[in-house]
Formats: sequence, C-alpha cells, structure tokens
Amino acid sequence: MANEGLITQEEAILRVDPQALDQLLHPTLDPKATRDVLTKGLPASPGAASGFAVFDSDTAEKRAAAGDAVILVRVETSPEDIHGMHAAKGILTARGGMTSHAAVVARGMGRPCVSGAGTLAIVAKEKLFRVGGREVREGDTITIDGATGEVMFGAVPTVQPELSGDFGTLMLWADAKRRLKVRANAETPLDCRTAREFGAEGIGLCRTEHMFFEGSRITAVRQMILASDEKGAARRSTNCFPSSAAISSRYSK
Repeated sequence: MANEGLITQEEAILRVDPQALDQLLHPTLDPKATRDVLTKGLPASPGAASGFAVFDSDTAEKRAAAGDAVILVRVETSPEDIHGMHAAKGILTARGGMTSHAAVVARGMGRPCVSGAGTLAIVAKEKLFRVGGREVREGDTITIDGATGEVMFGAVPTVQPELSGDFGTLMLWADAKRRLKVRANAETPLDCRTAREFGAEGIGLCRTEHMFFEGSRITAVRQMILASDEKGAARRSTNCFPSSAAISSRYSK
C-alpha cells in the first residue's frame, strides 16, 4: 500500500506488529511438518529448535562441543547455567514465567525458549522427564517452538529466516524515521559480534555476572573473592574478563 501511494511510510511502519517482525528473525517450524506434541508452556523466546534433551549445563556444553545439537531441560535456570544456555539450541523449563531467568536470558541470546511447562515432571538425577504418561530420557530428540510454547517429541523441520525483501525495506524506513538509539544487551565477544551484525549501535547493558561464569574466568573470580589481601585480589581481577571488556569497549565507541 505504501509503494502504491495509498498510505505513507510512517503509516506502514505503525501498522506492523513489532512481535511479528521479531518472529521473522528466528527459525520457524515448517507448517507442513508432522508434530508429536508432548505439552505446552509459555512462549518465552521466539524461534524453533530441535536437539538431544540434556538435563544439566555441563553436559550441554560437552555435547555441543562434540557437534551435537542439544535442548537444555531444567526445572528452572540460574546464572550458573549460562554456559549451558550458550551451548544449547534452545531452553525448556518446567517453572518460570515470561520474565524468568530462562526467558530473559534466552531472549537476549536469541535462543528459543519455552518456560513454565508445568506438566513436565523432571527427574534430574535420572536424566529424564515424564509428561502425559510418556517418558523422555537424555539423548532423546525433542523440538521446542518458542513462538507457541509447544514441546514436541522428535525432530521437526525448520524454515530459516530471510531478512531481505519487504523486511529489509521496512527496516530501512524505520531507521530513517526512528529517534531512539539501538544498543545491545551483551557481555561476551559472541554477543557483541551478533549485536553488531544486526545493526546495534553499541552496548547498552553489560551484565558482568555472565562474564564471571565463562569457563576461563570463573576460577580467577573465585580466587579474587577468596583472596586474603587487597594485593592478591587486584592481581587476580586482571585475569577475570579482559577480552570481553576490550571488545565491549571497542563496540561501544
């Protein structure tokens, strides 16, 4: 309608639901594919992903490093799960809402997430969950749809996003009209690079606890906290997060 002169570019921008645009930035499930739905939770972070179910962050990290796609399944997540959330293709939790740790962090990472799937009975020690009389064990493939909250057994084909065409045109119109600056919530080199690739103008929020839990830094942070004197603490603090701080500073400029 805008191209035909029936409405202005400003009107075209205002008529588009921002959440609909967000969906276009992430993989979606093939609408023609068969789905074996196990349960449904809250659509906490858009996108869709399939992978082996894993029940702890260390396993998620190890299997991802070996080349496996994994879905991290937790009763709820905490900051100590950051490395597993980074490694996973998606996150599924039995507890938590749209503003839970899993939901907020997953949206920041661009990972699909289904939270608050209350019918899941997760038995972490046995590495399995039960739902609707069925049992899913670690290593079984599951699929989550962060747009609908559906949790499915098996792998469901996905459709990758295309950010050109009408989407690209609308973004150019929005950039020309907007007054707000766009900065990213990022604290790792990967997050910073991803933000820049999507057009962020800098880093607006840097959560240092996410730096603490990176594998190469957590030991230095613990040593700093437990240091017996100020000199020892200062010496260890320089080893905690130099690379992320450097890249954040560069992108903030």
